[in-house]
Amino acid sequence: MQGFINRDALATTISSHKATFYSRSRKQLWIKGETSSNFINVHDIFLDCDRDSIIYLGKPDGPTCHTGAETCYFSSVSSIVENSQAENDILAMTTLYSLESTIAERKAEIERKTETKASWTKKLLLDEKLLCSKVREEADELCRTLEDNEDKSRAASEMADVLYHSMVLLALKDVKMEDVLELLRKRFSKSGIEEKNSRKS
Repeated sequence: MQGFINRDALATTISSHKATFYSRSRKQLWIKGETSSNFINVHDIFLDCDRDSIIYLGKPDGPTCHTGAETCYFSSVSSIVENSQAENDILAMTTLYSLESTIAERKAEIERKTETKASWTKKLLLDEKLLCSKVREEADELCRTLEDNEDKSRAASEMADVLYHSMVLLALKDVKMEDVLELLRKRFSKSGIEEKNSRKS
């Protein structure tokens, strides 16, 4: 993986042996794995000849990439050029996992009582009634795009809202997107009617 560090992040990595980086958007240090438990245990640190690049050499506790991949560098340029559908599939999965990672960060900030700027995600995480009302509201608005024959962009916008709010709810339930996707994959081999009937038994 690749990340940005400053002197404090490097010093923390050296003392803790946990790969630590600096978030320029949040203006604070973050330890790789603090929300996912997929820490990188650093054994050694190398500088390049110009001393403007650093490599942490370590053993990860789990997947390094937030997408669940072993490494963040899993996209082959040649395969993307040859297969635009593969690029779209990778982009879709990366978007979902990136959103899940951001929601997990906001949840961790609440648990650590970290002082940060106002966040709609945090507000939803702290108010279950508001969250559930938003999930229901956005699902209804998605249905209205069909009932009122609204255009495709409106349907896409409402689906984005449904997906986001639903994923915040999943975070509160400690359900990972991969758990949901795995269930969907298992249903590919049977009809929807068969699958619903199997749930009743």
